[in-house]
Amino acid sequence: MGSDSLPSTLTSTKPTPIPTNELDEEHDHDDSPSTAALLSFNTDSSSSSEPLSTSNNKPLFIVLILVTCISLSVASAFAYLFFSSRSSPSPSPTPLPSVSHARPLTKLNRPKVILISSDGFRFGYQFKTPTPNIARLIANGTEAETGLIPVFPSLTFPNHYSIATGLYPAYHGIVNNHFLDPHSGDAFYMGAIDPKWWLGEPLWETVVKNGLNAATYFWPGTQGHKVGADDPQITEAVSRIDRMIGRLIFDVVAKMNQGLSSGKVENGRYLKVYLKEDLPSRLHYSASDRIPPIIGLLEEGFKVKQKRSKNKECGGSHGYDNEFFSMRSIFIGHGPQFARGRKIPSFENVQIYNLVTFILNIKGAPNNGSASFAKDVLLSAA
Repeated sequence: MGSDSLPSTLTSTKPTPIPTNELDEEHDHDDSPSTAALLSFNTDSSSSSEPLSTSNNKPLFIVLILVTCISLSVASAFAYLFFSSRSSPSPSPTPLPSVSHARPLTKLNRPKVILISSDGFRFGYQFKTPTPNIARLIANGTEAETGLIPVFPSLTFPNHYSIATGLYPAYHGIVNNHFLDPHSGDAFYMGAIDPKWWLGEPLWETVVKNGLNAATYFWPGTQGHKVGADDPQITEAVSRIDRMIGRLIFDVVAKMNQGLSSGKVENGRYLKVYLKEDLPSRLHYSASDRIPPIIGLLEEGFKVKQKRSKNKECGGSHGYDNEFFSMRSIFIGHGPQFARGRKIPSFENVQIYNLVTFILNIKGAPNNGSASFAKDVLLSAA
């Protein structure tokens, strides 16, 4: 490295002869002889002009020769390192190749999937502060450019279980963080472990059914599948649909909306109620008897309280219409089957189930996602 570029004057370690301390007095004393010995001049003006014996100066002369040799050797070494480091060109970064096929796996017998969800991580949070690790995943993976679209209602438990099953809440049964079963009157809460609540087939069950290993940690629904839904220990107390549903008619809802818009209810104009079958179809929020018969949709930034309060809040919340951009989260896919640096359009999180089963090359359960989505997002097999 770089030795060829070393100047010729630095390649030899042979010491340069040390000049004697020769006094240039020839201009004043043209006939005075030159002194050959180092520092051999007479300091005694009263003494004779005989030169000092050279034998006394030999040790000092030898020491100075050695010191000079060492100094020149060290200087030569530093000069070599300096010039060789400057003359050696730094390697330029190799540009990333254009990848059109999945990067081959060299260490794993089959693909592995790690699915991570950070509850409450709203789209845009990744720009609030430096996030080098997230940025690294984005640069080397595939990102939903304008965020991951939640299902309605945009709450924790319905959405996490939609990711796990590929089903809308009306089909997987977890229609809210808290709700009542209209048949039994039982209340669902976020610590409920009874399998009767958790419908559909989550990813971890699909993976195990296909002979692979799966593990979960703190994911909604993982605690609710210790026994099957038909286990004899589970008693379904289902009799009839609550009579209230039969008594509900359209004019009840109409009168509620009329009252909200009358001005008698503070900020009532920001709330609109629907019979669940009249909700916008894009919400996919009617095909379950666990969903209450009347649903209210709030404008962004408002909350419903049963008691009047003068408290002012400055905080975040969710559960609004999933069409609001503020309800979006993030999606980053990283691995050999995800193109590096690719941006894809936003999509609903029910598509993730099919994405995972496609990567693992296993047959998934029926779900609300698109069978072709994974092929549109992932790289083709090499």
